[in-house]
Amino acid sequence: MSATIRIEAMTGPALHAYIPALARLRIEVFREFPYLYDGDQAYEARYLQRYIEAPGGVIVLAFAGDEVVGAATGLPLLQADPAFQRPFAARDYDPATVFYHGESVLLAPYRGRGIGLRFFTEREAHARRLADFNWAAFCAVERAPDHSRRPPAYRPLDAFWTKRGYVPHPALSTRFRWKDIDETGESEKTMRFWLKPLREQA
Repeated sequence: MSATIRIEAMTGPALHAYIPALARLRIEVFREFPYLYDGDQAYEARYLQRYIEAPGGVIVLAFAGDEVVGAATGLPLLQADPAFQRPFAARDYDPATVFYHGESVLLAPYRGRGIGLRFFTEREAHARRLADFNWAAFCAVERAPDHSRRPPAYRPLDAFWTKRGYVPHPALSTRFRWKDIDETGESEKTMRFWLKPLREQA
């Protein structure tokens, strides 16, 4: 990874200063396939407050100089939106034992430098320091292989996630609403969960 990139895991009120930059970053990156998210600055600012105010929440920032070029969020699943908690409770996973990785976003010029790996390792280390969690989990949107906006060169991140020790769980999914860039209103999308044990299971 380039020496010009600085990675810092931050918690609490110090993150308030970065909300405008983080909101802009999320809107820019999530416009890309597969999320195609037509974001709103005010909504993003409210959404990010959850990670700042939640006990155990963390945001890992990537800086190029003073510019925020990437970020990854995480918090205990019990502090996340109920839509992300329900699939675990329904499948006999105790939500209290799961640390939820919210999202990772990184500007295109900085990809391929190992920053995505650091995003995962920093959040997992944070969860282990809290010492309350058996699992790390995240979810990813599912899009049809023949989706009209799928770029010809698009490569899903499944291999990267698998190499990090995460396994997709087809029985664990949820539905979440947002507005795509070519939609007139919000629609539901399927989100599939991936899990990794944070400590040896009995």
